[in-house]
Amino acid sequence: MRRREFVTLLGGAAAAWPLAARAQQAERMRRVGVLFSTPETDPEGKLWMAALTNGLKELGWVEGRNIEIARRWAPDLDELPARVAELLSLRLDLVVAETTVVVAAVLRMRTDIPIVFIAISDPVGLGFVASLAHPGGNVTGFTLFDVSVTGKLLEALKEIAPSLSRVAMIFTAGNPAGPGHLHMLEEAARPSSVKVVAAPVRNGADIEQAIESFATEPNGCLILPPDTANRVHRDLIVTLAARFHLPAAYSARSFVENGGLMSYGPVNSDNYRRAAGYVDRILKGEHPGDLPVQQPTKFDFAINLKTAKALGLTAPTSLLLRADEVIE
Repeated sequence: MRRREFVTLLGGAAAAWPLAARAQQAERMRRVGVLFSTPETDPEGKLWMAALTNGLKELGWVEGRNIEIARRWAPDLDELPARVAELLSLRLDLVVAETTVVVAAVLRMRTDIPIVFIAISDPVGLGFVASLAHPGGNVTGFTLFDVSVTGKLLEALKEIAPSLSRVAMIFTAGNPAGPGHLHMLEEAARPSSVKVVAAPVRNGADIEQAIESFATEPNGCLILPPDTANRVHRDLIVTLAARFHLPAAYSARSFVENGGLMSYGPVNSDNYRRAAGYVDRILKGEHPGDLPVQQPTKFDFAINLKTAKALGLTAPTSLLLRADEVIE
């Protein structure tokens, strides 16, 4: 090699060293904690986790290369504080928190770490953010379910079961979102004089007792807002609704696929995929308080006609025409 070529090559390599160093620094490992309120084996939870990780991968965040995802599951509310403490003991750059109770638990222990939430009904009313447009603190994310949808669930039940006069709402005791859902249901029920019964629960035994007690009087139905206890005990609730001949409306299609009567709510996996974008932006330096809280963009309405028939109900054409999925 000629001397001039060697010097040119050496100079080019030297110039490239700072670029290589910067590239290596940019690829430093980032650690994100994800806390679910579902069991680790829950198929729906696995689907949501896959939506989040695939969304991150599309944005260049690959596990084992530049991001580490610490996953924790806390389906038992009594174990939630321990799971949160365990997660926060790690050197995290950001936390993805799924539900209202999970976000509240994280904020009780840490307020200085960025949080992206995915399934919050009323983040302003709960005090998690200052406003949807300008969250202002270290918390932002995606709402999962507007409390006004609770009234729509009652309207749909009245269409398929016009004689109903009582409705029980089952939700986790101590869930900060519960009172909001209950208030909206009471407002929706008032014009038709439908009696609303609050059924706060903490475990499967509570759920069984609440439904069995409610079913002792006729013309009742159930409404299940998005909630940790409802999701964890999905199969039990669907079974009890069938056993006691109670029409029930749920917030997620998975209940209907498991034999529930009807559901209306957002496509949850879409929110998890979109949340990857906020994780990406925060890890790249943007502040959570500058990222507006976003609302769901995809909803679906599902009806299980086999369950309707078992309950002695006939779904009116108006209801079927609005359904995104009819299970026969």
